[in-house]
Amino acid sequence: MNLYLPLKLLLALLLFCLSFIANAQNETPKDSISNQLNEVVISQEKKAITNSNGNIKVDVANSVYTTIPNPIDLLSKLPSVQISSDRESISIVGKGNPLIYIDGQKATVADLNALSVADIKTIEIVKNPSSKYEAEGRAVILITRKLSKKDSFKTEISEVASFKRNYNNYLGFNSSFKKGKLEWKANFNYNRLNPWENHTLEYQIPRASIVSNYDVMATTNRNQYIFGGGMFYKINEDDYFSINVNGKLQNDTFDIHTFTFNQNKDQINNVLTLTGNSSKKDFANAFVNYSKKIKAIDTKLFVGFQYSNLNQHLESLVANNYNETNFELSQNRDQKFNVDVFSGRIDLEKKFKNEMTLEYGGLYLKAKSISNADIFDFEKKESEVSDYDFKEENLAAYVQFSGKLKKVDFSFGLRTENTNVYSKFRAQFLPSIDKNYTNLFPKIDVTFPIDSTKSINVNYSKSIVRPKYSSLSQIATYINPYFLYGSSINLGPAFVDEISSSFQYQDKTLKVSYYQTKDVTNPSFVFNDETNVLMITDINFKRETGFTIDFTLPFTYKFWTTANSLVFVKSKVEDYSALVHSSKPYLYYYSNNTFKLPKDFTVVLSFWGATKQNDGIFERKANFIVDLSLAKAFGKNWNCTLNYNDIFKATSYTDRFTVNNIHSKFKYFVDANEISIAVRYSFGKIKDSEFKQKSVNESENRIR
Repeated sequence: MNLYLPLKLLLALLLFCLSFIANAQNETPKDSISNQLNEVVISQEKKAITNSNGNIKVDVANSVYTTIPNPIDLLSKLPSVQISSDRESISIVGKGNPLIYIDGQKATVADLNALSVADIKTIEIVKNPSSKYEAEGRAVILITRKLSKKDSFKTEISEVASFKRNYNNYLGFNSSFKKGKLEWKANFNYNRLNPWENHTLEYQIPRASIVSNYDVMATTNRNQYIFGGGMFYKINEDDYFSINVNGKLQNDTFDIHTFTFNQNKDQINNVLTLTGNSSKKDFANAFVNYSKKIKAIDTKLFVGFQYSNLNQHLESLVANNYNETNFELSQNRDQKFNVDVFSGRIDLEKKFKNEMTLEYGGLYLKAKSISNADIFDFEKKESEVSDYDFKEENLAAYVQFSGKLKKVDFSFGLRTENTNVYSKFRAQFLPSIDKNYTNLFPKIDVTFPIDSTKSINVNYSKSIVRPKYSSLSQIATYINPYFLYGSSINLGPAFVDEISSSFQYQDKTLKVSYYQTKDVTNPSFVFNDETNVLMITDINFKRETGFTIDFTLPFTYKFWTTANSLVFVKSKVEDYSALVHSSKPYLYYYSNNTFKLPKDFTVVLSFWGATKQNDGIFERKANFIVDLSLAKAFGKNWNCTLNYNDIFKATSYTDRFTVNNIHSKFKYFVDANEISIAVRYSFGKIKDSEFKQKSVNESENRIR
């Protein structure tokens, strides 16, 4: 850690020296008068962040955000958006995991990783999505890319050097080419990562007279290859055909070191556990889309097909050392998981002359997964083999009618979904899951204007949260002889009813929401009395109710632009298996401050945090995180950004809860303290790309 100070000084000196190059480039005359005028209009008339009814819209193309090297880091800078430590999951405060759309078309985190920030025009966070989006969405992140009609090309190369506890490197290549009606896009990213992880757990099982704790640490060597390519053909002004393929190949090697204290009645053991792991996780996604305008009935038609695959393989060799003796082999764990998802959809949209719009369509989805586990016990000299098969079919139809009646904007929608789920262990005669159910999901949104600056919005929605397919695998992580992180093969969907109302004054919003979630997903403990092994896994709790008050307060003053968000939350989780306390409200706060300085320098100071949380079962400690960035543009082709994230090294989480009469306290230490320098070079130019892609599989986000 002593190397950090000279490293900071070195990077700051490097950026300072580069600024002299930028000054020389800034003296170079512009290409034309039109370019100068365009830049003046963008900088003086457009706000970087706007707000409408609590929905945040960010102008990425004309802000400092365009210097951030990848979309995941970009999203982490936005209000209410939180990124998981493994960068595989995105959540919205008070809303859970959002749906992601690129140009109004479904995408995933993998698609985001394959997208160039330079290709993004705006990002919008919609907290009350209409029935146009599938029933699984309580919030939607809409990403709009730059549009264009000119024949040309653009290539971008980016490099990010990241210094955390270990060095991480991100190298990216993105290219676009357009000629006539045909447009091609391709990208390739190679990431060499070395994430560090550490957490502790203390727990007591009174009925078994067990007291135990462990401290686990792991450093991963990870190679990521992210790729994408696609073709878009514009048949005429209204019709197009497109095909797109993207994916991510990931290889991990990581040793898990665990120290465990375990007392079972009068027997005390101190155990050192070494687990050598080799993991392979590959994802691929391909889709074909066709869009046509049926002029006879003035209706837009979309037809698409999509195929996705996730393949995961984890091999683990476990050795234990009891009470400072010798390491002895314990288990050889070979676990595999594969899921294939195929879907097809049709959407139709008709606009009427009286500003009314009718949208309707349908979806068919079929998913199939295979999970295999082969665990060899060196002490017993025997293998335990388990094979688990899962199938799901989903048939959905929706209709939505929206428009304006006098001065009132409205949207009414209804979606119906039939789901057929079947799963079975091959060694068992009866299935584990055999369900066939149909649900209706209504959504209503009405906005009443008071005057030109004020309005009131009322919204009701019913939605569903389905388990991700990967949570249905048998893959479990071995921590020590007494503890496992297990799978959730019997996990069912959760159903959410939510009603909200907001008051809008100019770009300020006050929003009040109430929701109730039936069968909400939360972690639980399962204790095996015969083996004395405790496993943590996700299960469906009885329900969660919550009440939120959300203030969104953006404003701009001269060279200072700030976006502020305050969310007061009071939620309560209930379940027969858990010890329930009285819940207490907590506050989430966020502030992002951008300062545009002379010589194309931009400083961004952001901070977010939350007070202590208690939802009746789960208690979490307070957090306060501060990030700082310095960005510099070098003419039109070079951008350089220096980031200092989690300045006070405060990113850690503590959870306390009692479930199934097992008392626990978790502590998670996240490797978020980071100094990084990002350099991006681009050449060529495509002003308004017309490239489009539409994801057919509405449950694509579940595949991870």
